[in-house]
Order: sequence, then C-alpha cells, then structure tokens
Amino acid sequence: MSNIDEYKGFEQGPIRPPSESDSLLIRVTRNCPWNRCRFCPVYKNSLFSRRPADHVIKDIDKIADLIEKIKKRSGSGPVTRETVSEVGSSLTGGDVDALHAALHWIASGMESVFLQDANSLIIKTDDLLRILHHIRSRFPYVKRITSYARSQTIAKISDENMKKIAEAGLNRIHIGMESGSDNVLKMVEKGADKAKHIEAGQKVKNAGISLSEYIMPGLGGKKYSKEHALETADALNQIDPDYIRIRTLAVPGNTPLYEDMVSGKFEKISDIECARELRDLIANLNTNSFIKSDHILNLFEDIEGKLPEHKEYILEKIDSFFNLSDYDQMIYQIGRRVGLFRGVDDMKDFSRYKRAEEISKSVGADPENVDSVISEIMKRFI
Repeated sequence: MSNIDEYKGFEQGPIRPPSESDSLLIRVTRNCPWNRCRFCPVYKNSLFSRRPADHVIKDIDKIADLIEKIKKRSGSGPVTRETVSEVGSSLTGGDVDALHAALHWIASGMESVFLQDANSLIIKTDDLLRILHHIRSRFPYVKRITSYARSQTIAKISDENMKKIAEAGLNRIHIGMESGSDNVLKMVEKGADKAKHIEAGQKVKNAGISLSEYIMPGLGGKKYSKEHALETADALNQIDPDYIRIRTLAVPGNTPLYEDMVSGKFEKISDIECARELRDLIANLNTNSFIKSDHILNLFEDIEGKLPEHKEYILEKIDSFFNLSDYDQMIYQIGRRVGLFRGVDDMKDFSRYKRAEEISKSVGADPENVDSVISEIMKRFI
C-alpha cells in the first residue's frame, strides 16, 4: 500500500453498486486493499492506495464550485449546451471529468454520494469524519452518503468510532459477504470467515447505519451449493441486514476462479441448479430485509420484496421457472440474459417470446448446451 502526495486532479474509480447509479462518486481510496478474491476481475494488477484527505476535500470543492457556476448561469431553468460550453471552456484534464460528474449528478437530482473504491472505511476514522462533514457542509441537501466496506475492516473499527461515522452522515454501507459458508469463503479467498461477516454486519446495524449485504448464488459450485445456501441464510439471519442484494456468479477468463474451473478444481453449477440454490436460501431466511435482484447477471430480476411478508410471493416467482418445459426454460434463460425478460411473467408477451426464440436459434442454443451459451453471454456484463 502507498500514499500519493501530489494532487493530480479530480478522480473517479471504476465501479459502484447499481443502486448508486445516480450518486456523485467521490474517490477516497484507489482499488482494493485485499484484491485476492478468486472470482473478482476488477482490481487485478492494480495497487491499492489511500488518497490524502486534502485531495478528497479538493475534489468535493471542485464539484461544489462547478455546480454553483452551472446554477448561476442556468438560473431556475434547465442546463443548456451553451451553459456547459461556457463553464467548461477553460477546463482541462481532471477538471473536465469533474464537470461531467457534476452534470450527471445535477441531472440525477443530487440526492446521494458514494465513496469509492472498494473499501473506503479503511482510512483513518478522523480523515473519514472530516470528509463526511465536508460533504454535508458543501452539499447540505444530500439525503444519503454510502460506501463499500470489507467485513474485516469494519470489525476492527470500535463501536464508538462507528457511531461517530454514523453521526457524521454515512447512511449506508455495502458489504460483499458473498457466502456464509466458511468452506466457500476459504475456497475463493474472501479474506473473512462467517463469524467475521456476522460481527461486522451486526456492528454496522448497531451503529444505526443501513446495511446492504451482497450474496453470490453459484459461488460454492457443485461441491458446496447446498451448504452455501444454508450457511448464507444462517449468517444473514444473525445479521438481519436492511437489504440483501443478489449477484449471481459469472466467471470471466481473467480470474483465478476461471483457472480453477478449467483445471476441474471448481465445477460451476447450471442456471437451474442456481435457481434451486437461491430458492433454498430464501426459504431459510428469517430476516426483516428487502430482497433486491437488481443486476443483469441474475436469472430473476422481478423477485424483489420485503421479508417476511413477501417471502411466499418471491418463492412462487422462482417456482414458476421450474414449472416451465425444458424448451421454455431455455428460451427464458436466453431472453433474460439479453434483456428481454425480467421475470417468467414477461414470457406472456408474444413478441418478446418470439424474439428470445429467434436469438436462441441464432446462437445455436438448445436445452442441452444452454449453460455454456449463457456463460459466454454473462461474461459481457461483469
């Protein structure tokens, strides 16, 4: 890990949760301090570093100043091309990126801020508090400030400091738990065991911060599929997060897990097996969480709901897939992965069904080879 002392202009990192698509992205750290997860392609071959708090403050001020200039020239009317051209005429380098970020945020309503990259809470608590207070000072209208964090990092933060972080305005933390099975977590080198995930999740909740836990159906492979579902449900039951977000496993070619798959060390499950695994997990949940399936990698995007009241509704949605013929299951899988379907009910739309059928034929898909075809399609969305 290294510190970079020279300010080189406004920065934004490569990723954020889909739920933060409207957020202003403020980069606090670069890349991932762990960077060993065998399923993750994002930060490989990239060094981790903490950005000095002064640099983050400058980024915040830069966005705030640009918004003030844009608003001053636009008044109460919409932002025009002329205004953008006038404000941006003298900007270069990172300042141009800052302008684009400001314009996107204005168009999105300026309600939320997301701290990047993979583990912003690893910085000194005093620095994080300073950054949070400055965001609140420059953007007093912001409703939500959020961040990714690793369980291992949160577990090291004192309860007192977690409460200070909450009071300073961090409203939500996103944690990639992925699995509650120690066997799975060890296999994929997650860097935290089940007990640590539970400890961290409970600490976030006790501090009064909203918690999103990400789980990854399929991560246990054939060997640990059942264990992955049941142990993950048990961990989530002990945490009771505000949100449970589903991110189905895909294995791109530039990950160590792909090498494990090629060598036979890891055996990927099929979509149908993954759907059974997901059903087992949800059936065993006893939380008060919102289920969110907001990603193209997921086989079902329409199984959102609040537990426990919507559990049976969600399970019925999954069961409707099992009730399809083998051929229609294939049509649904292809149609889902190319964006034609959000759920099985969408197959009732004849035009979309026929389009999915045409695409299935064009890629040579059939009920026997659909899993390999799907694997290739899914790699595009990672």
